[in-house]
Amino acid sequence: MNTIIELFSYDFFVNAFLASLLAAISCGIVGTYIVSRRIVFISGGITHASFGGIGMGYYLGINPLVGAGIFSILSGMGIQLFSSKGKVREDSSIAIWWSLGMAIGIIFVYLTPGYAPNLMSYLFGSILTVSTGEIWLMLALAIIIILFFTLFYRTILYIAFDEDFAKTSDLPVALFNYLLMILISLTIVLNIRVVGIILILSLLTIPQATANIFTRDFGRMMFYSVGFAFLASFIGLLVSYFADIPSGATIIFTQVVIFGLVKLVKAF
Repeated sequence: MNTIIELFSYDFFVNAFLASLLAAISCGIVGTYIVSRRIVFISGGITHASFGGIGMGYYLGINPLVGAGIFSILSGMGIQLFSSKGKVREDSSIAIWWSLGMAIGIIFVYLTPGYAPNLMSYLFGSILTVSTGEIWLMLALAIIIILFFTLFYRTILYIAFDEDFAKTSDLPVALFNYLLMILISLTIVLNIRVVGIILILSLLTIPQATANIFTRDFGRMMFYSVGFAFLASFIGLLVSYFADIPSGATIIFTQVVIFGLVKLVKAF
């Protein structure tokens, strides 16, 4: 216990702890909407499409997360636009943007002179290297998400479970679909450093699956998801630090273990 307490004297560990907490809040809330709306595949498409922005960021010499953010939002808007206005099947639209993002990312990483030293941290996460600036961005996002879901809770609930009813109730469904897509994109991008592009989808689904074992209420599910996400992130962070193994994979592995244990206990 003393060893764990001593870890908080290091700035990098404090940042990692805060990142795990803020990631749990943003992913727990947004992930509940994703799972309830059954748009996990869309989130996967946006996640992988963000690699195009990372590649362009390296090539242009800007922060890769900035490029990923722009490309993710554009991809989310593109998926929504193709599906609603372009009459393209949703799964086809996702596949198009997913493939485009990955292809552009690979091309620009290849064209970038020299070696992209931090590329692996974006693919698989590196929570121990999260900067103070990234913490502030994650905090801002968490506050925005909390306020948005609090102020528009009922509208989001209707859209998540019965979009047709929401439309007949004259709710601005199209506007909220775009706004929620932007929040999903930003949540994915700002949490890439925690678990990486390859694993971020797990942070948006596994805690929610665990929470769903206890409740089907949307509000409670968000609350429980945040708790399970933080618990797994913090335990995974400690295990990865002491075992000197990749943090992103350890966090996701811990989430799966917690899900399995909870499922087992509830079964008996």
